[in-house]
Amino acid sequence: MSENKNIQPILITGAKRSGSTFIARILSMCGAFGGACNNMYENTVIHSLHYEMLQPESIIPKTDGIRIPFNWAELIELELEQEGWDKQTKYFIKNSLLALYWPVWDYAFPDAKWIIVRRRTGDVIQSCLKTGYLKTFKNPEILKTLNVDSEKEAWLWKIKQYEQKFVEMIQAGLNCRVIWPDRMADGNFLQIMEMVDWLGLKWNTKIPSVIYPLIENKD
Repeated sequence: MSENKNIQPILITGAKRSGSTFIARILSMCGAFGGACNNMYENTVIHSLHYEMLQPESIIPKTDGIRIPFNWAELIELELEQEGWDKQTKYFIKNSLLALYWPVWDYAFPDAKWIIVRRRTGDVIQSCLKTGYLKTFKNPEILKTLNVDSEKEAWLWKIKQYEQKFVEMIQAGLNCRVIWPDRMADGNFLQIMEMVDWLGLKWNTKIPSVIYPLIENKD
């Protein structure tokens, strides 16, 4: 793990289309290091490592008896170092899979600060239905596997899986905060500013002018 014990990893997670990308972008603007991220602010190599090492199920995650790699923290931080992390800067990892496999991340990073990103369930479902690259539940065979009749029902099922994990994380005593990015749509940045302060980062005054138009115009 990190040689600097004052560095607490920031782990950002939530159901798809919940607004976690906005949160990751804000933390990046406030000085947190994310490494080589894609346009969703997910570190591409760490995302690949997650699939390679944990081999998650894409539809129904099976976490009972999950295998925890003994060197998971070292693998993650070594990759971040190779991407430019200086060991003094706070870093974040954002991915929806973190919630589904939270025991792995909690074991590797027991001092991490977690951000659980939430959005009203109905809004998440509507956004998922309208997002072109989310095609999993357009497959009739998968709907049959889940015993549902529509893509909408499938997304409701999926979101409930996340909500169950959020409850588990909170009950397990993880150091976490629940954040609702949609509040920014009304110009309310108080919760986000408090989050940044809690993480030990410095608020970037440019954030409202950059993020607010994106929130206002999404979906």
